[in-house]
Amino acid sequence: MPSSLYRTAVRLRPYEPQDERSWLRCRALSFLDSQYYDDVRTAHPAPSPEQGETVSWVAVDAQASDVVGILEVEVGQEGTDESHLATIDTVAVHPDWREHGIASALLDQVMLLLPSQVTELDAWTREDAAARSWYRSRGFELDQEYLHVYQSWDETTPGLTVPTGLRGPVTAFFHAGLADEDHWRSTFRRVHRCGRFLRRIP
Repeated sequence: MPSSLYRTAVRLRPYEPQDERSWLRCRALSFLDSQYYDDVRTAHPAPSPEQGETVSWVAVDAQASDVVGILEVEVGQEGTDESHLATIDTVAVHPDWREHGIASALLDQVMLLLPSQVTELDAWTREDAAARSWYRSRGFELDQEYLHVYQSWDETTPGLTVPTGLRGPVTAFFHAGLADEDHWRSTFRRVHRCGRFLRRIP
């Protein structure tokens, strides 16, 4: 299916509650071959007044109505210092529907729906080459980076204090600066650079 023909097979629309099951499946399968493979959700996140508005759109298979693409954007709460900022929380395309322009079409649609006060759109992603290439192709620039560091049960962390009555962690997740990247990569098997990609909106 050529990219230019995705509109004949896919329909873009706002997320609806009945989409939850196929939304979860699409998200999980999309992340499975990425560095976010274990970022699994069991329910679609409920709206939170404290977090401001969420713009949630999906691409659905026009025949089966299954979700094949997702774009969720959180908008900074009005009246706060972050009111000008919107953040992509999830962008995902089902593996069977990649390379057809679905993520870009969803982004174009959501950009039209952002409140007028939003002047920046950002997203955080790890080192997946395809994801970073897509953000750059859509006008985002790498703004900053830091490390995501994971400790597994068979790796030790000198100086880590374990609360009384508990054994060492089965899995631990830490943030770290780039200055000690070589050290952390030689200490732990799973270390990722996490980068903020920023697009300014005229």
